[in-house]
Amino acid sequence: MRRLGSRKWLALGTLLAAVATAGSLYFSEVLGLTPCDLCWYQRIFMYPLVPVLGIAAFEDRPTVSATALALAIPGGTVAAYHSTIQRVGSGACTVGGGCTSIQYELLGLSIPNMALLAFLLVGVATFAASRSA
Repeated sequence: MRRLGSRKWLALGTLLAAVATAGSLYFSEVLGLTPCDLCWYQRIFMYPLVPVLGIAAFEDRPTVSATALALAIPGGTVAAYHSTIQRVGSGACTVGGGCTSIQYELLGLSIPNMALLAFLLVGVATFAASRSA
């Protein structure tokens, strides 16, 4: 981990968060999929990661890991819960497309599965940046 350098890990985290953000906007604005309540919460945790990690990468500030993980961990928890209720078929959610319905799949991953993967990867990149400082 140390060989890559904190700035590159932070840049990777920024890229991952930006792709996840762009993907969520593509699903809703281009494909017209209505985000459910849990999707909105995941967006609330993912979107700020782009500027937080981007600025940290620019300034080479691996100490941002506490802030980034404070967004990635609860976001990943919501995505894990959302993925679970999709699999089980029941759970607490109200407005929007319905939290249990699978509106789109890519390579066998539903949108909450993809969000969970993104949060995990951003978390790993952020943690690696803090360890490589």
